[in-house]
Amino acid sequence: MTTVQVDTDYGPARVELHCAEEGRAVLLLGHGAGGGFGAKDLIVVTRAAQAVGVHVVLVEQPYRVAGRRAPAPAKQLDNAWLTVAEAVDDQFDGLPAVFGGRSSGARVACRTSAAGQAVAVLCLAFPTHPPGKPEKTRQPELDGVEVPTLVVQGERDPFGIPAAGPHHELVLLAGDHSLSADLDGVGRATSEWLERVLRPLD
Repeated sequence: MTTVQVDTDYGPARVELHCAEEGRAVLLLGHGAGGGFGAKDLIVVTRAAQAVGVHVVLVEQPYRVAGRRAPAPAKQLDNAWLTVAEAVDDQFDGLPAVFGGRSSGARVACRTSAAGQAVAVLCLAFPTHPPGKPEKTRQPELDGVEVPTLVVQGERDPFGIPAAGPHHELVLLAGDHSLSADLDGVGRATSEWLERVLRPLD
């Protein structure tokens, strides 16, 4: 594992590189709004991806690096993410990139997938709406993704369950927004999906 900093327009982002033995693609993973790299599902997904030959890049947004808890505006998050994605593309010689993340990080991955030329998107606990406010839906961010997308969601997630769509598939697991009740299921769903979506690109 290697840790580097990437300068963005909004301060440095911190990046952890977890390389696979023979990388066929790169998975960029973003954290939740108030969390970091230590989320259990991010750890499990990192290991699952490495096991199927995918390098993993954990991306810590500049506001977290600066010690702030409150997330930056979406425009800043997206800009910083794309800056990191460009640096990663240089580092890994243009390997196919999969964008992903948990909660807020999943939203960033969806919104930037086209601009960052991601070949697929992985959403862990996509926050479909704020708890108790289904009218404030973020479903359009998910529906706007035009590449293969996997959504892994807890059945009792207070942030809601996304509707199915033409480009995304939904795996429902026991548990809530943390996805910690069935981490084996999270890892299994991730590795099987990565194998399937990357096979045509090998």
